[in-house]
Amino acid sequence: MSTSDTSERGLETLVVSTLTGSHGGQGSTGGGYFQGDPKDYDPNFCVDLAKLLFFLRATQPEVVEQLGLDEGGSRLRKFLDRLGGEVAKRGVVEVLRGGIKTGPASVDLFYGRPSTGNEKARKLFDANVFSVTRQVRYSSDNKSSGILDLVLFINGLPLLTFELKNRLTHQTVEDAVEQYKRDRDPRESLFHLGRCLAHFAADEEEVRFCTHLQGKSSWFLPFNKGHDDGAGNSPNPAGIKTDYLWREILTRESLTDVIENYAQLVEEREAKTGRKKRSQIFPRYHQLDAVRKLLSSAREHGAGRRYLIQHSAGSGKSNSIAWLAHQLVGLEAGSRAIFDSVIVVTDRLVLDSQLQATIKQFAQVSATVGHADSAADLRRLLADGKKIIITTVQKFPFILDELGSEHGGRSFAILIDEAHSSQGGRTAGAMNIALSGAEEGEDAPEDAVNRVMEARKMLPNASYFAFTATPKNKTLEIFGDSRKVEDGRVKHVPFHSYTMKQATQEGFILDVLGKYTPVRSYYRLVQQAENDPLFDLKRAQKKLKLYVEGHEQAVRHKAEIMVDHFHEQVLAKNKVGGQARAMVATGSIERAITYFRAIQSYLRERGSPYKAVVAFSGEYEYGGEKLTEASLNSFASNLIPERFREDPYRFLVVAEKFQTGYDEPLLHTMYVDKPLSGIKAVQTLSRLNRAHPRKHDTFILDFYNDAETIRKAFEPYYRTTILGEETDPDKLHDLKSDLDSPQVYTEEEVYNLVALYLAGADRERLDPILDTCVGRYVDVLDEDGQVEFKSKAKAFVRTYSFLGTILPYTNPDWERLSVFLTLLTPKLPAPKEEDLSRGILEAIDLESYRAEAHSSLSIALSEDEGEIGPVPTEQGAGKPEPEMEHLSSILREFNDLFGNIEWQDEDKIKKVIAEELPSKVLADRAYQNALASSGKENARLEHDRALERAVMELLSDHTELFKQYSDNASFHRWLSDAVFAMTYQER
Repeated sequence: MSTSDTSERGLETLVVSTLTGSHGGQGSTGGGYFQGDPKDYDPNFCVDLAKLLFFLRATQPEVVEQLGLDEGGSRLRKFLDRLGGEVAKRGVVEVLRGGIKTGPASVDLFYGRPSTGNEKARKLFDANVFSVTRQVRYSSDNKSSGILDLVLFINGLPLLTFELKNRLTHQTVEDAVEQYKRDRDPRESLFHLGRCLAHFAADEEEVRFCTHLQGKSSWFLPFNKGHDDGAGNSPNPAGIKTDYLWREILTRESLTDVIENYAQLVEEREAKTGRKKRSQIFPRYHQLDAVRKLLSSAREHGAGRRYLIQHSAGSGKSNSIAWLAHQLVGLEAGSRAIFDSVIVVTDRLVLDSQLQATIKQFAQVSATVGHADSAADLRRLLADGKKIIITTVQKFPFILDELGSEHGGRSFAILIDEAHSSQGGRTAGAMNIALSGAEEGEDAPEDAVNRVMEARKMLPNASYFAFTATPKNKTLEIFGDSRKVEDGRVKHVPFHSYTMKQATQEGFILDVLGKYTPVRSYYRLVQQAENDPLFDLKRAQKKLKLYVEGHEQAVRHKAEIMVDHFHEQVLAKNKVGGQARAMVATGSIERAITYFRAIQSYLRERGSPYKAVVAFSGEYEYGGEKLTEASLNSFASNLIPERFREDPYRFLVVAEKFQTGYDEPLLHTMYVDKPLSGIKAVQTLSRLNRAHPRKHDTFILDFYNDAETIRKAFEPYYRTTILGEETDPDKLHDLKSDLDSPQVYTEEEVYNLVALYLAGADRERLDPILDTCVGRYVDVLDEDGQVEFKSKAKAFVRTYSFLGTILPYTNPDWERLSVFLTLLTPKLPAPKEEDLSRGILEAIDLESYRAEAHSSLSIALSEDEGEIGPVPTEQGAGKPEPEMEHLSSILREFNDLFGNIEWQDEDKIKKVIAEELPSKVLADRAYQNALASSGKENARLEHDRALERAVMELLSDHTELFKQYSDNASFHRWLSDAVFAMTYQER
């Protein structure tokens, strides 16, 4: 009785039999592949000579005769030498694409996919010899016993190598990787860069690949589909988990597609040294999957669709966008192009140049790429029929605003990088008006309003492909796929996702939350004022916090902690092979300059060989002197990324700059001294996550935020992000009714102003109407009414500018009011509000300051899908009542909360008070209802009941806290006030 072959050889047989459509019979092509004979492989020339000659005789017999290849001997060796030299110089991909010239002959070495109906090209493509050979002895050294499990060839040229392992025999993909690193000498010709596309390590559960074998430094990346939004592969009811590799990726058509549209040997020149560096590009699974699915959908549905691609930071979005762009150009339905032009919009200058370079690497489209720096450029490029136009989001609205109506009959593919920041209502409106062919110059005001409304809509003649790692609710609702759920809500999800969870688990990016260390500050302020003046408590607390943390003494102390930590915990431990860099994220230009000088000073005192770089925008007056990046760094601003990669520079001190869109794999450590939350926290801390072969971890020392705030920021984007429900357009009816009610404006004024504005009237005709409305706003409304009106006006404009792009219907009244309020709001004066905390900084002094790092922790993120709420339509909170307090009391509470008083279990108790109790109270349904529909007094009553229930729940775990709450009236009152302040402010 025979049993199943569970050995490594059994997996080998499965792969070969699938590719050949047989059980290993020589010459069978049932699966499109021949099975090669390992004896036919010549390791000196790196070719399967039998398959190469078979292909050339079948397709180019005249070349075989011209070059005397059938004669063998010196003429054949000369040809093989020429072929090997071209592969070494240009890479196997370019040789397959372009062939070689030798002597009097031009030799084709591969025939690409034929266009529909081209029978001659179809026959040539079918003549390509795809082959798979088992147990290939790759070394020309007869003493070497090195044998590869499988090698894939096209027309005799090796393309992919494989090492296969089987977990049932206690060997895994890790063993295959180690075999490549340890036993495969990178000096062998077959393993030289560009000789093969990639080297695959696989078992029945996982696949990995490497494009350049370099011994122990070889960098293998996962090539897996993913499972449960994470790493690995899902169970396969039809076979083993990894059979997609040979059933989907390695088919003749799929591999041809990779050769023609994805793989590339890239050569870059270092600006400073002029040295050339080459690298082999091969698509990761998620990139190939996303681009192919997008192309398939666009081919099926044509122009006019919207796609959201949620790909994690570090996932290779630049290449994905480039691959998609150049293939959209040639996409056809029948024999007609689906898109006339592809416009790539990015808000990152680095990516702007990167995209240009990547797209131009593909020879077949390089002549069709143009870059628009101005409106004239874009008009000329469109008129000249340029197929791919790259521009930045900063220029795009202004460029498109000047375009005429001649483009209405054309179709466009618009690729948007980081969609959440580049697709706001006004930018989208400008883009859509320009590309829709909306006609200019109708006289009737009604026609003008209708034209603007229609142009605001997403274009029927354009498809939008929006890429982002962190989609906001607007982004999901505009670009995401809608899905109805059981309770009737409509959710929006990305078309394709490669999650932060999967990217982190697969090692494409590093887990920046793995080593997060919060730093607790201890300080004591003393009163200098002789009397005991009254100040607004909340404003005073904010000012004191800013004063203390920005005080020169505090900054110097924190700078010393940063520098000491970097030398002792980063450099001394040889992080990133001794090349690690650090970023210091600050909250203002002034703070950045103070830090920069403090760090530079302390580095000199330590005798450190390293220096810092500072980055901020524009010119800043500091200590009576006007400073710029260039004046402080002693080199030009545009050189900062390049210089930071070189010694002696190891610290990059930033104020906003380089906190988004900055990819530097050497960046290992971040020191944070600014508030972070939401997407901003994710984007800032994710600067550390770029992978590097010698980078195995990251480190964050946070002087400002706590772990819970950071966890909440990252959680929605860890897995696929989903919009929980759509924005309710009826909220616009409610907002309009509330805005109409105070009679700040009349219907006639709105109609007349919008008509004048859309007709291009001068300011002298607009301002009298606006000023009349401003007068009523000041005369009719009290301070609270003014705050409420202005907040609702902003909410209306914000919500309509978004909903106007996606609603299937139009509402002229909404459009007019939106235009009217956009013009009116900037002229509405803010209520005069006295700063009741003025003078507090002159009345105090910093007596002592110290910062103490807590133990490092790993922030674990939830496995639940990240669901976010719809676009908020509520206006902001009204004007808060000042809470006056004596200076001595403010300082006492400040020092009590943030000072150096040592309590037993202080951190635990404070975390319960600051995080757990407010969270429980906010989750209370009765309190939620009161917040939504009642005034402050009723909300306070429900809050106190909710707090009592929450404290009761903590009885068993926090007896001391419960006892204080029950027995100590002062503590009871203080805790109630504190939790209410925290939860009521979150409305």
